[in-house]
Amino acid sequence: MKRFSSSKRAVNNVVKGEIKWELRPGGMLVQKRDMGDASSGPMIKIKVSHGSFHHDITVPAQSTFGDLKKVLVQETGLEPKEQRLLFQGKEKDDEECLHMVGVKDMSKVVLLEDPASKERKLEEMKRNQSVLKACEEVAKVRAEVNALEGIVHGGTKVDEKELLGLTELLMVQLLQLDTIEANGEAKLQRRAEVRRVQRLVDTLDNMKARNSNPFSSSGKSEAFECASPSFPSSTRITHDWEVFD
Repeated sequence: MKRFSSSKRAVNNVVKGEIKWELRPGGMLVQKRDMGDASSGPMIKIKVSHGSFHHDITVPAQSTFGDLKKVLVQETGLEPKEQRLLFQGKEKDDEECLHMVGVKDMSKVVLLEDPASKERKLEEMKRNQSVLKACEEVAKVRAEVNALEGIVHGGTKVDEKELLGLTELLMVQLLQLDTIEANGEAKLQRRAEVRRVQRLVDTLDNMKARNSNPFSSSGKSEAFECASPSFPSSTRITHDWEVFD
């Protein structure tokens, strides 16, 4: 029993002298393969079918399906975890060796995209489209606000009626921004426009306050004092009046 346990440790772990071992999915004990050894061996060409696309991939004959997935990243844009490889109708694990399951030169392998990954990409695409649409709507409001901002800061005198009209137009833009459903970058853009509109409304309120008190730009009335005439200190002031003919 003790002998069996030590042998099991050697199988799971690895080392007998200088030779490393590994246990294959089928239960076979084989010498652990090094990628350097695999690349120095014979090369085979594999025909990989991916939907309507076909890829001819050349890899070392002793590669694993995991190695094949890494090569396919460049061809398909799919990360290894997003790939499912089928050979002779059966999905293969990353650790399985090509030559051990019968993959030879010019063999055919089917590549499928993982359904969960495909669903995530569709959701991401929908989100991106939603963000793009929201950005476009914010851009339309921004153009309207730019025009109104030009009037507010144009340097020309604006009467009370025009101030009220501009304020109403800005409030309309605020309502328009509030109706935009935005996430990510679009949400940041919408928030920036809301703050800009609010600053313009504050500016208009200050202009209305100045117009209501035209005597001072600061909103406070200015006081003017008249100076009294000065007389020499020796002069005596009386209220006696002299009648002239």
